[in-house]
Amino acid sequence: MSLGGVVSVKYTSSLVFTVSTAFIKVWDIRDSAKCIRTLTSSGQVSSGDSCSSSRSLSIPPGESQINQISLNPSGTFLYAAAANAVRMWDLRKFASTGKLTGHLGPVVCLTVDKLGNGQDIVLTGSKDHHIKMFEVAEGAQGSLTSGHTLEPSHQDSVEALSVSGDVLYSSSRDQSIHKWDVSRKRLLQVRKEMKYVCSRTQNTAETVKLENIDKPDVKSANIFTFCAFLCSSFCSSDRTVRIWEAKGSLEEGLY
Repeated sequence: MSLGGVVSVKYTSSLVFTVSTAFIKVWDIRDSAKCIRTLTSSGQVSSGDSCSSSRSLSIPPGESQINQISLNPSGTFLYAAAANAVRMWDLRKFASTGKLTGHLGPVVCLTVDKLGNGQDIVLTGSKDHHIKMFEVAEGAQGSLTSGHTLEPSHQDSVEALSVSGDVLYSSSRDQSIHKWDVSRKRLLQVRKEMKYVCSRTQNTAETVKLENIDKPDVKSANIFTFCAFLCSSFCSSDRTVRIWEAKGSLEEGLY
């Protein structure tokens, strides 16, 4: 169990990453979902679960709330948004290699894709109203600054990002959804007067659907479908992470 609400979940074929307060727990799902590492916002690493249930829910000095994490497509790097930056983690070594910097406000959301040259492209949304693009080369270390800021900016905090091919969708507290051409770095469409979106649904066909979540205890959801199997990871404020398998059609429910 996590110390506070679980705000972000990502996974590979063998590992699950969950975020609570300033900590990322790494779970080995091949070994009875055992916690094998605890990563912190400041770049520290410890073996096993270093967060005891008796520990204070307050964030320790020198640490910051982690708002969201994202994996690169190959599952070798993890990016964690905390304060005004994004920390990079090499999962082959479980070591922090640096940070992505340049935002003037807390980074709220991020998404990662792969460029044709093999570089990671990291897109970040912040309370400073801006979306930034970072091209991260293999072996990059230290403090990396943004190569581009998408304009025009939103009028309020950017709350969610979802990328599909060359198309990026961004949602903001300004009650608008922006559609961007990532390769050309330009705005394609704006849809206004919508309740801001804090979730996204993605499937293997790479179609993207943005939807509202009204329940206050469910902060975000990621749904990945593969043929008849569906695995849905829900981040909830009850401090648990649950994995659901769909039996039959989605209309029949999750079990």
